[in-house]
Amino acid sequence: VVLFNLTRVQSGDHVIRTNPTTIYFRKLREARLMKNSSNMVVLGLVCLSFVAGPHLVRAHFRATSGNEDTLQKTIVEQERRELDCLKTGNMELFSTLIADDAVFVNARGTAGKAEVVKNTSDVRLEEFTMEDVRFARVSAESGVIAYKLTEKGTAHGKAFSAQVYASALWVKRDGKWVSLFSQETAAR
Repeated sequence: VVLFNLTRVQSGDHVIRTNPTTIYFRKLREARLMKNSSNMVVLGLVCLSFVAGPHLVRAHFRATSGNEDTLQKTIVEQERRELDCLKTGNMELFSTLIADDAVFVNARGTAGKAEVVKNTSDVRLEEFTMEDVRFARVSAESGVIAYKLTEKGTAHGKAFSAQVYASALWVKRDGKWVSLFSQETAAR
């Protein structure tokens, strides 16, 4: 009775005879060792970022703070323009401020540009405030803002007032700023 077929395997300069199961487990052990090595590298990088990160961030901030301020102001201005469109009812401009492949998220789920424009066409803001605006640079021509939005207005004929935490990713495409992602979470 043959339990295993022996397989001829070249290992460096030696030829050995072994069975397929042994080869499988050897390769599995090698893969685990590689994965553990990768995990150790990632862990090392994370630890290094905690040690060196604050110094590098401060150095980067000092080197780019002027550009950072300009980028932040530009993106906050774009977000205000988008909200102003809901105040004035300028849905044509509102639509041009949203990327064709944009994704918006709220308590009802996700929506693309067409659905967002359609659902907000009957929304009018009377007033809004943006508080505690935070900014993260993504690239030279993109950034994320997060802030607390307090708004009052009408939606589909009914008055509303709300406080939400909002975030938005703005990118410059073909020389024009557009919102690529936006999210709102009800404030508690």
